[in-house]
Amino acid sequence: MVLLRAALLVLWLGALAACAQTTPPAGPAPPAAGLHVLTLEHDGQARRYALYVPARAGSDPLPLVFSLHGGGVTLEDQIGASGYKSPFKLWMELADSEGFYVVYPEGLPGAYGKPTWNDCRGDATVSSDADDVGFILALIDEVAAAYPLDRRRIYASGMSNGGLMALRLAVEAPNTFAAVAAVCASMPAVSKCPVPARPLPVLFMNGTADPNLPYGGGTIGNPPRASHGSVLSTAASVAVWNNLAGAHLTTQRTLPDLDPNDGGVVTESDYRAGGRLWVRLYTVGGGGHAAPSIRERYSALFERLFGHQNHDIETAREVWRFFAAATP
Repeated sequence: MVLLRAALLVLWLGALAACAQTTPPAGPAPPAAGLHVLTLEHDGQARRYALYVPARAGSDPLPLVFSLHGGGVTLEDQIGASGYKSPFKLWMELADSEGFYVVYPEGLPGAYGKPTWNDCRGDATVSSDADDVGFILALIDEVAAAYPLDRRRIYASGMSNGGLMALRLAVEAPNTFAAVAAVCASMPAVSKCPVPARPLPVLFMNGTADPNLPYGGGTIGNPPRASHGSVLSTAASVAVWNNLAGAHLTTQRTLPDLDPNDGGVVTESDYRAGGRLWVRLYTVGGGGHAAPSIRERYSALFERLFGHQNHDIETAREVWRFFAAATP
């Protein structure tokens, strides 16, 4: 009898172990390759985002890139679905050729009723007070639940308000992001976020004639508005991240002037420490508040309002080149 009970106990424990190892029922199939506009419930609100799944998505873990819009820009604007030019829609082409996922999140309305990001500016009142860091981190988990994700290579690139948001992610989630890029954006002069404590690879791409976010620092806006807050100069912003990494200028070059009529040339400056690339600065000579693009060229009206758009480089391609170079 004792032996029988022992045998039954072994069988029962084995059954429990088998149940624990059973594959859970398959959920709905993840979205196929291509662009999908989706929502995620976060903090009691349905938050919109677009996910681009590259053609090569499969069983191998792939990197993830966030493309963060500027203040007042909608999701449709960012992905090029609203009829306006968008250098940021080119992330999708890169995703197919290089192999990574792209997420285009949308911020919540700020003081002027259009999408904004709650970045680190402590002296700005125009942005929403949403938990955008939490929203973006939740999106990472959402993508990872459906696709094999390389969590060592998660990146954020943003324009203007989105660039400031990318810098907030660098400050508050440096263990999550491998690198960030800030286009037409600098570090806040008055910050409500913690002081950056850990080095992270950071790219800055700023125009020297930006009428909205001054290259030399100061109050944001055209004309400047106190409600928009203020930023450090581009040089001081670069120094913040160089000092954390102990990085110094190692190479500097002027990129080919493909369009002599776009107002200036681009200088690329790299800062390294221990043989690793930590900071890259694109100084866009004569550039305005516009992401450089060869293919997605803004209108003459846009340039009258926001300054020259450089046509010598493609923003998405240069940012990805930095991300790839800065990731060990």
